[in-house]
Amino acid sequence: MTAQTRLVLADDHPIVLSGLRSLIQAETDFDLVGEASSGLAALKAIREKGPDIAVVDISMPELNGIVLCRRLAQEMPSVRVIVLTLHEDRAYVKQALDAGVRGYVLKRSAAENLVKAIRAVIIGGLYVDPAVADRVFAKPNRARRVKEAPTVRALTDRESDVIRLVALGFTNKEIARRLDVGVKSVETYKARGFEKLDLKSRAELVRYASVQGWLSDI
Repeated sequence: MTAQTRLVLADDHPIVLSGLRSLIQAETDFDLVGEASSGLAALKAIREKGPDIAVVDISMPELNGIVLCRRLAQEMPSVRVIVLTLHEDRAYVKQALDAGVRGYVLKRSAAENLVKAIRAVIIGGLYVDPAVADRVFAKPNRARRVKEAPTVRALTDRESDVIRLVALGFTNKEIARRLDVGVKSVETYKARGFEKLDLKSRAELVRYASVQGWLSDI
């Protein structure tokens, strides 16, 4: 029997939370292990339940979803966070990705996209709502593409492997296990890859990965 994906939901609007609960409970391989209506309550529930995935609203009282994600990245990096939001601004998406969020889903399309996001994230992928993905991952012009071509070849096979897995949302420890290398080596390959590709943030890496077609393989 396939193990169930354990989830915690957090949203300060009771009607939204009820709708999310219904979406999760309709999937037989999902197990809703906790709910919360504030950021601090969400942090407490996640600490206690240790879910595979936490689905959290960006705008919550006491602790917003971005700050919560940063806390979890330090305390419980194995928990993968998907944020729900009304915000379609590129700046919000960038902030979320830089905080380590694995999924970005708009509330207006949660009924269609939340389950897809959970399934993508649980296998190690990254999910950005299609309504904002085109703006965030706008393809560069031809001149930019020509410039990037030699840069890709400059990566060693190992650097390329590590950078691709980082883009897909894996932690350094997870990458080390998958590639059978040490965490320090992963950090070195990652740093070299970022330098060679002239990337300054995870959001820039995700955009680059989208252009390369890496995110469409999940």
